[in-house]
Amino acid sequence: MSLLVIGVPHIARQELRPEESGQLLCVPGGQPPLWKLMDSVGSAGLRQGEEALSYPEEGLPGPSDSSELVQECLQQFKVTRAQLQQIQASLLGSMEQALRGQASPAPAVRMLPTYVGSTPHGTEQGDFMVLELGATGASLRVLWVTLTGIEGHRVEPRSQEFVIPQEVMLGAGQQLFDFAAHCLSEFLDTQPVSKQGLQLGFSFSFPCHQTGLDRSTLISWTKGFRCSGVEGQDVVQLLRDAIQRHGAYNIDVVAVVNDTVGTMMGCELGARPCEVGLVVDTGTNACYMEEARHVAVLDEDRGRVCVSVEWGSFSDVGALGPVLTTFDHTLDHESLNPGAQRFEKMIGGLYLGELVRLVLAHLAQRGVLFGGGTSPALLSRGSILLEHVAEMEDPSAGAARVRAILQDLGLSPGASDVELVQHVCTAVCTRAAQLCAAALAAVLSHLQHSREQQTLQVAVATGGRVCERHPRFCGILQGTVMLLAPECDVSFIPSADGGGRGVAMVTAVAARLAAHRRLLEETLAPFRLNHDQLAAVQAQMRKAMVKGLRGEASSLRMLPTFVRATPDGSERGDFLALDLGGTNFRVLLVRVTTGVQITSQIYSIPESVAQGSGQQLFDHIVDCIVDFQQKQGLSGQSLPLGFTFSFPCRQLGLDQGILLNWTKGFNASDCEGQDVVNLLREAITRRQAVELNVVAIVNDTVGTMMSCGYEDPRCEIGLIVGEEGPALSCPYCLTQRLQTRDIFKTKFLSEIESDSLALRQVRAILEDLGLPLTSDDALMVLEVCQAVSQRAAQLCGAGVAAVVEKIRENRGLEELAVSVGVDGTLYKLHPHFSSLVAATVRELAPRCVVTFLQSEDGSGKGAALVTAVACRLAQLTRV
Repeated sequence: MSLLVIGVPHIARQELRPEESGQLLCVPGGQPPLWKLMDSVGSAGLRQGEEALSYPEEGLPGPSDSSELVQECLQQFKVTRAQLQQIQASLLGSMEQALRGQASPAPAVRMLPTYVGSTPHGTEQGDFMVLELGATGASLRVLWVTLTGIEGHRVEPRSQEFVIPQEVMLGAGQQLFDFAAHCLSEFLDTQPVSKQGLQLGFSFSFPCHQTGLDRSTLISWTKGFRCSGVEGQDVVQLLRDAIQRHGAYNIDVVAVVNDTVGTMMGCELGARPCEVGLVVDTGTNACYMEEARHVAVLDEDRGRVCVSVEWGSFSDVGALGPVLTTFDHTLDHESLNPGAQRFEKMIGGLYLGELVRLVLAHLAQRGVLFGGGTSPALLSRGSILLEHVAEMEDPSAGAARVRAILQDLGLSPGASDVELVQHVCTAVCTRAAQLCAAALAAVLSHLQHSREQQTLQVAVATGGRVCERHPRFCGILQGTVMLLAPECDVSFIPSADGGGRGVAMVTAVAARLAAHRRLLEETLAPFRLNHDQLAAVQAQMRKAMVKGLRGEASSLRMLPTFVRATPDGSERGDFLALDLGGTNFRVLLVRVTTGVQITSQIYSIPESVAQGSGQQLFDHIVDCIVDFQQKQGLSGQSLPLGFTFSFPCRQLGLDQGILLNWTKGFNASDCEGQDVVNLLREAITRRQAVELNVVAIVNDTVGTMMSCGYEDPRCEIGLIVGEEGPALSCPYCLTQRLQTRDIFKTKFLSEIESDSLALRQVRAILEDLGLPLTSDDALMVLEVCQAVSQRAAQLCGAGVAAVVEKIRENRGLEELAVSVGVDGTLYKLHPHFSSLVAATVRELAPRCVVTFLQSEDGSGKGAALVTAVACRLAQLTRV
C-alpha cells in the first residue's frame, strides 16, 4: 500500500511503505515525524490500495485513555482522494448542467454570468471610485483608485472604511443604501475631486442574478445581512436612487461586481492569462472566463464572459454525504438557513471558527479538554472566529495565541490542551482547503476540456482573508489542485486588492471597451448599407446596363457571348470540353443522354510553357487533348468541342474570342489581341493526326448558367463570386505586419465567420500571420470581417436585383420566376454570403421570385452544354 503525504510549508509528495497495515507517517517537509500512531487520523478506514491525503506536520497526541475518542472525533474530518475526485466530478457535472440552462433536475451549482467580457490589457488608466459592500463583513469601504496604464507604476488607492450598524444590516433596504450614499459623500468631501462625472464600480458580494454589467438582482442575503425589500430587486438601481436622493455628487454606477470577479481583475499581469479568480473569506467562491457560446442564458455565440460559480449551494448527498461530520450536521441545524449552503458551511471562513468551537466543546464535555470544564463563552455560538483559527494554527506564535484566546473564553488550558486545540484547527482547515481544491479543480478541468487544450496554462488570482493570512491553507489548496487536475499548469497569484483595484479595473475595462466600440462603429459605418443606399446602387447599375447595351460609354461592360439559348433537355451526344484558367489544364469528355456523365483528366501547364510563346502553349494544349483521346479510345473521332477560356476576352462570335490581356501568371507571347480559338485551330492543324471541331468559346460565368440550366429550365442568369486577391490591407496600422499588402486573403473571411469556429481558432488564423491577439481583438476582427463580407453580399445582391428586374420589365411581366446559377468559392464556402445575397434580392426585387442554384463544374460541364445547345440549334437551322 502506498500513501500520499502533503507537507507544509513545502508540498511534499512522498511514497511510504508502512511496516504494518493501516500505518501512516506524517512527514513535515523532510523533518522527523512528530509521532507515529497506528490506525490514526491519516490512515484509519482506508480501503486496500487507496491513497490518503494526510494532515500536514501534526498528528495526534500519543496513546492515552482518551485517544480513541480523539481519533473518533478528528477522523470525521479526513477525506480521501477518491472522495475528493467524486466531489470534483459531481461539481463539474452540476456546473455544466447549469451552463446549459437545464432546469430539471435543477443544478446544484449556480453559474451566474457577470457580463464582464474582457480581462485587463494593462493599458487602463484614469480615476475611479469603488464602493465595497459585503466583502468584509459588517463594514462598508469606499475607495479612490487611480490607474496609470504604465507597467510597474502604481498609485496606492485612498480608502475609508465605515462600520455598518447592526440595525442597518437588519433594517429596511432603503436605510442600507442611504447609509452607503452618505458614506460616499462623506469620503468625497475629504478628497480634492470634482462633483461631476464620477465613475463608480459597485462591489456587491452576495448571490445575485446579473442581467447586465450594471444590472444585478439580489437572490438572497448572506453574511449576516437581512435588509428587507431588497431580495428580488436591482441593487444598482437602489444605489442610484439613494445617490440621487442624497444629491451631493453626480456619480455614474458603471458596473456591479462581486469580490471574486474583482479578485481576478485585480491580478497583476504576468506570463499567463489570469482568467480564474478564487476568494476564500467569510464566503468562498470562484469565477472564470467562459466562452459565451457555452452559457445558454446569454444566447451569444461569440466572445467570452466571466461566470461566477456559486458553489456554496452544492449539496449532492452522494458526494458530500461521506464527508459530512456530526459537527457539520449540528452547525447546519443551528444556522439561520438549515439545509441550505451545505458546501459553503464546510469550507467558508464564516463557519470554520464555529466548527472548531463545536469540536472543542464536544471534547471538553467528554472530559478530554480543559479537565472536562467548559465556559459560557465556549458554549455560545460565534465565540470563535476565523481570525482566531488562523492565529491558533500559526506555527511560530500559535501556542501563545491559543492560550490567550482560550483564556478570553474563560478557560484554563494546560499544555496538552494547547496542542490538541491546534490539531483541531488543523483538521477543520485542512478539510476545508481540500474541499475547496476539489471545487477549483472542477473549474480548471472544465476550462481545459472546453478549450480543447492538452495542457491548460492559466493563472488563478487568490484573495480573501483565509488565503491572505493562512499560508498553510493555501499550501494544501495548491497541492490538492495539482493532484486532482494534473492536466492543468496553474500559477497562483495573490490578488492586489481585488475588492478595490480589481473593481476599479472592471470599470476601467468597461470604459475602454466602450471607447473601442465607438471607434469600431465609426470605422465600420461606411460598410453598413441601408435600403436606400442599396436601391441607389441597383438603380445606377440598371442605368449602366442600358448604356452598355446601347454601345454608349458606361462603367458596366455588357459583352455579348453569342450564346442564344439554354438547354431544353433534348440535347444528346458526346462532347469534348477544355478548361484553361490557371496552372492546371483540364480535358473532359461529356456524354449527354438523359443525364450528364463526365470523364476528365488534369494536365499541368509548366511555367516555361505559360511564359513562353503562344505557339508553344497551344501546341501543349493539343498534345494534352490527343493524350486524353487516346486514353478514352476516341482517337480519330471529330467531336464538337467547347473551350472555357477564363481570361479577359472580347467575343466576336460563339467561336471567336479576342484575348485582351493575360492574368493568373500567364504571359505567353503573340497571343494578346489574337483570336484564341484560331490559335487553337492552328495548333490542331499543325498536329495533323487529330481532328477537332471547336464550336464555342465560353467564360466560366456562362458555363455556370448553362450547367444549372440543364437541371432547371428557368435558369437564365449566371453568377460567379470567387475568392481572388486580398480582402484587407491597412497602410495606417501600428502593427507593422498588417502594412504588408495582400497579407489578409479573402478566404480568411470565410474561415473567421464560420459558425463552427471558436474565437481561439480565429486567433490561431491571425497568429499565423504574426498577429497575436486577445479575445477582444479577435471579436473586433470578426466584426470587421462581418461588415466587409455583408457589404459585398449586399452589393452582389443589388446587382442581381438589377438584372432580374430588367428581365421582368423587358418581358412586361407583373411577376418573374427565374433561377440564378452560382459558382465561386466565396459564395459556396462563406457561411452567410449566400443567404445575405438572397435576402438583398428579395428586398430590392419584391416582384421577382429568384431561386439560387449552386453550379457543379460550370467551367467543364457548362462548356460542353454550350456546345450541345449550339449543335442542337445548328441542326434545327439546317432542317
